[in-house]
Amino acid sequence: MASIRPLYPHSCPLKQPIPSSTINPPVFHCKSTTFTAQVPQRLVSLSVSFNPSGSYDLSLYDDENDASRAPPPMPPSEGRYEVLIDNHNITRLELSPFHNATGITSPESANPKGYLERTIGFTINYVREDEGDPRELSEFPEIRLWFVRLDATYPWLPVVLDWRAGELARYAAMLVPHQMSLRTGIVFNPEALELFVMNKVFVAYSWLKEHGIAKPRLKAKDMARMLGFGIGDDLFDLVDGQNNIDQISPSK
Repeated sequence: MASIRPLYPHSCPLKQPIPSSTINPPVFHCKSTTFTAQVPQRLVSLSVSFNPSGSYDLSLYDDENDASRAPPPMPPSEGRYEVLIDNHNITRLELSPFHNATGITSPESANPKGYLERTIGFTINYVREDEGDPRELSEFPEIRLWFVRLDATYPWLPVVLDWRAGELARYAAMLVPHQMSLRTGIVFNPEALELFVMNKVFVAYSWLKEHGIAKPRLKAKDMARMLGFGIGDDLFDLVDGQNNIDQISPSK
């Protein structure tokens, strides 16, 4: 049976047990992104420590006293494609900043190889109407709507983001329901996050395979792990097997 497993214990209807040989869940770091979980054997929400600059601190173990010991956030990867958006682009749902920065003008025009090597990041120059507005960028509906449109147009985009600089977690925060915590920052709805991750795994895996990228399973797995989920090979076996059946099935 196909299996996925959150790297942290929480209740979710999609969760299936993964053999211990499938993944090893050690403490892992995505440089500027660190997830936290409560004490083992407790039901918890996946959480991300977030700030407006898009920097994150992540650890598998939630210790209120460990904040000062978290590693400093990683800077943007050198040479990445930088997408700058502002109030004008956001309120008009203009994707032209993305097109101009990356050279991608349609879903079919992007070849994964170059973007996997350089990666893509975002700079959000959003001016609040009220300077005292305490909300984080991911709490502004107009900003989230811009990212919803971008994601609907380029659903494979998460796999080519600048993960080491926190762009994947920041992107997820724009699309996944969450609440703000004074102590831990953004706390994702765990089931919504799992659905988001699985959707992106399916999309990214198919897109990478279609373009002949080496080890598409590994890349899709790495993307899921960055958001706290382990993916078993049996899931990809199931997908590949079904695709083969679809290809040889006679048309009606």
